[in-house]
Amino acid sequence: MSKQKLGLWTSTSLVVGNSIGAGIFLAPAVLATYGSISLIGWLISGFGAYFLAQVFIKFSKVVPGKSGGPYTYSRAGLGDFAGFQVAWGYWISIWATNATIAIALVGYLGVFFPILKESPIASVVLGLAIVWSLVWLNARGIREAGIFQLITTVLKILPLIAISLIGLFFIEWSNFKPFNTGIATNFEAIAACTAFTIFSYMGLESAAVPAEDIIEPDKTVRKATIIGLITVIVIYLISTSVLIGLLSVETLANSTAPFADAAKMLWGQTGEWLVAAGAVFSTLGALNGWILIQGQVPAVAAKDHLFPAAFKRTNKNNAPVGSLVLSTVLISLLMIMNYTKGLVEAFKFALLLASITALLAYLYTSVALIVKLHRDGVRGKPLLRQTILSGIAFVFAVGAVIGSGQEVVFWGFILILLGLPVYAFIKTSKNRVED
Repeated sequence: MSKQKLGLWTSTSLVVGNSIGAGIFLAPAVLATYGSISLIGWLISGFGAYFLAQVFIKFSKVVPGKSGGPYTYSRAGLGDFAGFQVAWGYWISIWATNATIAIALVGYLGVFFPILKESPIASVVLGLAIVWSLVWLNARGIREAGIFQLITTVLKILPLIAISLIGLFFIEWSNFKPFNTGIATNFEAIAACTAFTIFSYMGLESAAVPAEDIIEPDKTVRKATIIGLITVIVIYLISTSVLIGLLSVETLANSTAPFADAAKMLWGQTGEWLVAAGAVFSTLGALNGWILIQGQVPAVAAKDHLFPAAFKRTNKNNAPVGSLVLSTVLISLLMIMNYTKGLVEAFKFALLLASITALLAYLYTSVALIVKLHRDGVRGKPLLRQTILSGIAFVFAVGAVIGSGQEVVFWGFILILLGLPVYAFIKTSKNRVED
């Protein structure tokens, strides 16, 4: 059995790499429709993400060295059924999201290879080749996947840092006016921006998921989560501020590639290519990181007899190949649907269902921690302090659910209900028999 382990920096790269994906390259343009008030939304969502991170950090100490992240923590506090619900929803959200990331990656590669914009067949073939290549990399062992994640994370943030630092010297402060460009009140605008930016921090729990494969997880998970989250918050705030200062709110709101426009202003065509390359590495790193996570969570659930036994199969490198392969088959089907005329809406619908399920993990984990601490005999100020922290994290997650919209919440609930027959089957099957 492989003894490969992830260190602090590879664990940190999981948090940064999984949080900063394709969205950062378009989010500033979407938020610019509200004006520079959108920066407050980034700040508030970062504040909420910090409290969520504290929940995962505390749980990593309460349940030390156990992989599975939100699934393991929810099960530890709330039992098998809650654990299954989190594993089910989290797993679906990951492979559905991975399909989106892969498609975005091929789209960015189209800047360098125009045929990808013209040929759906070439696009889907390349996308599938990239996805399965990353599955092969992850099957070689978590150490190899971690090193690749570290490299792509560095390469993805370099263009963002370069634009942010150099752009500071070219900021026009008048571009930050008007503060609120919409018809919404300041409160409504901030609430909308906060709800939108919450999703940019999803991935903050990534260091906790492969805890069994991390060196000194009780220390490393905490450090990686904090360092990673602070890095993400700083990059989001500074880069968005610089873009507004360089391009103005009006220009930014009408931009289809804000970072590329800013880079072109600073360095011409070379800058535009630099950002395109950064976007490629950003999506590639996020895809690799989430493929790593998609293998871990169902594998741990299967070992606990809460997922089909096929998901817990490992190879000589101790990689969860069963979970990796089965999940990637579903990714492949979604990608093919996206490039098939008539099935695009079905693809979008699948993503709609998946978006809310990721938030379920945050809600359950926040509540599970208080239950677990109380059950373990924690009382007085330590319990009160953690209750306050978890309460803020819970409210933050609820706010994200509300911000998702009624349709997303409704269909997300239906998706969770569809997991009930699966749970019933697993509980009554022979898979419950101990190995």
